[in-house]
Amino acid sequence: MAGKLKIAILYICTGKYTIFWKDFYKSSQKYFLKKHNKTYFVFTDSKHINYEYKKNVKKIFQKKLGWPFDTLMRFDMFLSQKEELKNFDYLFFCNANLLFKKEVKEEILPDKYAHGGIVVAQHPGYYNKINDEFPYDRNPLSTAYIPMGEGNVLCAGGFNGGGSTEYINMCEELSKNIHTDLDKNIIALWHDESHLNKYIIGKKYRILPCNYLYPEGWNLPEYKKDIKILIRDKASKKYGGHSFLRS
Repeated sequence: MAGKLKIAILYICTGKYTIFWKDFYKSSQKYFLKKHNKTYFVFTDSKHINYEYKKNVKKIFQKKLGWPFDTLMRFDMFLSQKEELKNFDYLFFCNANLLFKKEVKEEILPDKYAHGGIVVAQHPGYYNKINDEFPYDRNPLSTAYIPMGEGNVLCAGGFNGGGSTEYINMCEELSKNIHTDLDKNIIALWHDESHLNKYIIGKKYRILPCNYLYPEGWNLPEYKKDIKILIRDKASKKYGGHSFLRS
């Protein structure tokens, strides 16, 4: 791939989730598409964050919405920066608790034609399961509804991306679907993740294996020797646990 690409990294750390930001940034700078120009769009309600003085860090005020809206409304957050994001080649969303462990190169970049410009990551809890075991949203009243027998993969919501045009189009459609559900007092089973899984059905996309989204402390023999991206355990006492982080 000739020349440097412009990469936007979308990162949400409202409330106590700022605990993850410092090490995420350091690991991303070291390992993630390091040959290219990266800009971090950090959505936070914190007055100050590490590295906010860096030229490649753009801090955007985002009030804490409470659970589950801090995750459900992420596409609205991204779209608030739509005009600026159009100027990038690729956009990537990274969960706050991700940590890059090895170099992640251009192999993750989705081709516009072969992959529809979108890349998602295999859900590590269901990589060896069959469709009937996937926790898709089975509520026919939700726009995230997936009937039994449809879908052959469960992707996780914690890491995804794409070409800027394709990713923005995805965000717009998912935002519309989420608001349609909310107008009917419906929240999809696994929030934004349920909507993402509905979106990719019948579409082209690149799917990354579990070493690109590997949970801390798990034992997945096929992937543990080559962990590219670690999911830090939010339940761990060293991070305060789920209740602390969501409070």
